[in-house]
Amino acid sequence: MSNSQRPSWGEQQIRLTDNVSVLVGAEGGRYPSGNSLLIEGTAEAAIIDPSVTVVAKGGAPVPVDIVVNSHGHEDHLAGNGAFPDARVHIHDADLLAAHSIEGLLQVYGLDEATGAAFREEILEEFHYTARPDATGFTDGHRFDLGGLGVEAVHLPGHTRGHSGFRIDGGVFFLSDIDLTGFGPYYGDTWSDLDQFDESLRQVRDEEADWYVTFHHKGIIEGREAFLELLDGFHAVIDRRHQAMLEFLSEPKTLADMVATRFIYRPHVEHVFADSVEARSAEMHLARMVDRGEAEEVEPGRYKVS
Repeated sequence: MSNSQRPSWGEQQIRLTDNVSVLVGAEGGRYPSGNSLLIEGTAEAAIIDPSVTVVAKGGAPVPVDIVVNSHGHEDHLAGNGAFPDARVHIHDADLLAAHSIEGLLQVYGLDEATGAAFREEILEEFHYTARPDATGFTDGHRFDLGGLGVEAVHLPGHTRGHSGFRIDGGVFFLSDIDLTGFGPYYGDTWSDLDQFDESLRQVRDEEADWYVTFHHKGIIEGREAFLELLDGFHAVIDRRHQAMLEFLSEPKTLADMVATRFIYRPHVEHVFADSVEARSAEMHLARMVDRGEAEEVEPGRYKVS
């Protein structure tokens, strides 16, 4: 594709520095889209998490040499096939999600029927393209783009390999630490509540001029605003936990907790909503039992201690 054929992003390309731009997704990066980060060095250009909007627009405004996926979820892998000549990188722990759709579905750990329905959605809505050529990285890996570096920061919990990125010049990409009122998502087989808690404590130490989330909030200017949003985001975990404890004032089963919905609102319909509720409740129950806050009073039924 020649430069004259490059898609124009217009106002949807927001330049934070001379070298770093946010390619704003549809509806401000609302799922199923997201906000992709474009980094231009003197030798190469990289895009982090090419969204469905990047696919819809026909690519990036400049030639891309490197695609970096922050983790193995469908909305972050959507544009991998839009850059067939680019090198693709993702954390070692999530590598199989980029290699094949079967690997991606392993991250979620859905039952057979739910997995089959979601597979079709991944292929049709998210343009999933297997990249068996993708290679892994680990915490601290640095991508040198020529006079500009991008450093991977492993922040697991959302997935095993979920990572943020420090970009020279004062930009930090938070990926799905998205600072929304919905709060942290840790509803997959490969999610971990304790790891997410620790990642949120770790990311507090990141100092940048600009923080960028893949969804919703998008661009946050300044550390003070970032910390305020981070505190509210982190507090959702404890709020859910307390709500679950109140619910267990009488013996309840995991199925009861799933039906009550502590993660999604009752009107939300999604193919894997029940799976997310179950996985999340399981981890909170384990935390309650470990802390002595609740106990299994009979097989499969829990009550506050």
